[in-house]
Amino acid sequence: MTLSRELTIAFLGFAVAAFYTPGPNNVMLLSSGLNYGFRRTLPHIAGITLGFSFLVLVVGLGMGAVFATHPLLQTVLKYAGAAYLAYLAIVIATAKPHEASKSESGRPMTFIGAALFQWINVKGWVIVAGTITAYAAIAPYPWNMIVLASLSLLIGLTSSTAWAFFGTAMQPIVSSPRAVRIFNVLMAILLAASLYPVLTEG
Repeated sequence: MTLSRELTIAFLGFAVAAFYTPGPNNVMLLSSGLNYGFRRTLPHIAGITLGFSFLVLVVGLGMGAVFATHPLLQTVLKYAGAAYLAYLAIVIATAKPHEASKSESGRPMTFIGAALFQWINVKGWVIVAGTITAYAAIAPYPWNMIVLASLSLLIGLTSSTAWAFFGTAMQPIVSSPRAVRIFNVLMAILLAASLYPVLTEG
């Protein structure tokens, strides 16, 4: 049994809304695009897209059962993610303007760092939960998870690229050190705001 056309279209609508709306990944890509440029942000984009699709596949194929059996592990990951997001908010708020960031004192997120971040990304887990429970569970076969992970990879790639490109396109507009600092602080606030669901849950 494979995903029906109707179910695939429904998932695409869900994924587009989930991936393109603001969240930790997109806020960081926007900031990275402005501060480091599109080319230097490419490893960050690749880490997010491949890391998240891998997360969808692994959880869908059975790791979700591990979290169901050991809920403490999920709680630890959740609060570790919240702490790391708070740290990233501070890093973004204090990031140097584009020209200064070319020095060794400022570097964009690496491929490995972005891929590993998906495991503690609060919004990412919400998307994964929606993917598994609302779509994969209708036809819980390995082929369906491969399809959903592949679609997540494709939509995630377009979304990540768009957010990073938008940040890069803002460089001529947000060019003064003061403007860049204000932008970075605003992005840090948005990133910190994404912690709200974690801090108020349960």
